[in-house]
Amino acid sequence: MLDIRFLRENPELVKENIRKKFQNAKLPLVDEAIALDAEKRSAMAESDALKAERNKLSKANGPLYGRLKKCADEAEKAELQARIDANNAAVKANADRMAQLDARAAQAEEQLNKIMMVIPQMIDPSVPIGPDDSHNVELQRFGEPKVPDFEIPYHTEIMDRFDGIDMDAAGRVSGNGFYYLLGDIARLHSAVTAYARDFMINKGFTYCIPPFMIRGDVVTGVMSFAEMDAMMYKIEGEDLYLIGTSEHSMIGRYIGQIIPEDKLPQTMTSYSPCFRKEKGAHGIEERGIYRIHQFEKQEMVVVCKPEDSMKWYEQMWRYSVELFRSLDIPVRQLECCSGDLADLKVKSCDIEAWSPRQQKYFEVCSCSNLGDAQARRLKIRIKGQDGKTYLPHTLNNTVVAPPRMLIAFLENNLQADGSVLIPQALRPYMGGCDRLIPKH
Repeated sequence: MLDIRFLRENPELVKENIRKKFQNAKLPLVDEAIALDAEKRSAMAESDALKAERNKLSKANGPLYGRLKKCADEAEKAELQARIDANNAAVKANADRMAQLDARAAQAEEQLNKIMMVIPQMIDPSVPIGPDDSHNVELQRFGEPKVPDFEIPYHTEIMDRFDGIDMDAAGRVSGNGFYYLLGDIARLHSAVTAYARDFMINKGFTYCIPPFMIRGDVVTGVMSFAEMDAMMYKIEGEDLYLIGTSEHSMIGRYIGQIIPEDKLPQTMTSYSPCFRKEKGAHGIEERGIYRIHQFEKQEMVVVCKPEDSMKWYEQMWRYSVELFRSLDIPVRQLECCSGDLADLKVKSCDIEAWSPRQQKYFEVCSCSNLGDAQARRLKIRIKGQDGKTYLPHTLNNTVVAPPRMLIAFLENNLQADGSVLIPQALRPYMGGCDRLIPKH
């Protein structure tokens, strides 16, 4: 969400930013916002002038009442009373007009806020320009992608060999998009999550388990309306939503708060289940547990001073690369183009893992710098050393989301005999086990 003052002073820059995001239908919103802002400020200015006049008239009546009380001359009393009545009539007329102006200002502000929630955040100059994710740009690779000389089955087939998944039972219990994980595969899932937790704690992040439901004002503070409709499950009859990802709850922790400057940066790593309505496309790669309604995730979240946000952005995606490489999974960094950025994002990149079966990369992490957009919506402020307040920047990045991580892990560590190697870093979380042996 942009600062209205920035939009007022730089309308052409805002329009150019909208064009870069290929959202030309939103271009008229800039002029509408400027007009509503002008209407609001005009109404408020006139209302303030009337309030000043009302206070002046009310103050003038004080001495008149005093003189009227002491006056014995009937003609003079009549004159004083007439002046008092005229002042009271003017005060009443001002009050009626002020009520109209205040209502007009409030209506304009409400309409303005709705528009400002839709106008996209200014993207960073380094973001590549393109209409959709087909224009995202590969920046660099980490680890050598390999294709073994034996066939790699689909990930649910690998799991079946370990009696590790039951999607049929999940379908009977919950419907499509759910799963049971069992035995070694379930243990591997928990091991990856625990390893990711400790990995981030060792980087200095504070471990947190947040609420798994958030209120509507937090939802609209952390994401766009389009994202909310596509993602969030609402609790019937209550102002509560199941979280689609834990950074929503983590950033919501600071709603309406003023953070002392010396308490920054706030660096947190959070665990949560995540719930999402959208199941995505229905092609072959959407089978299994690639896109599901429920999954678990370890997240990293940073709240920092504006001048530090790009430094943290760089550091956060590198943490993801380091973690995946420690598990012998080749990855690449893919920078999101302008048309693929959500409206609140300033800059974003995906970390994609190599799939030997598909012989291509697929997304496993998403790192985003949201600038001051979430802070403005949620009214989060920093109190500087000089006592003045300003908006922080917020960032988030996936540490691991085990359903997709499990796919990458199993494919990249699968052996010709059907066993799965456990990398050294993960063995303490698997009871010292160095490989998984299939049951059939």
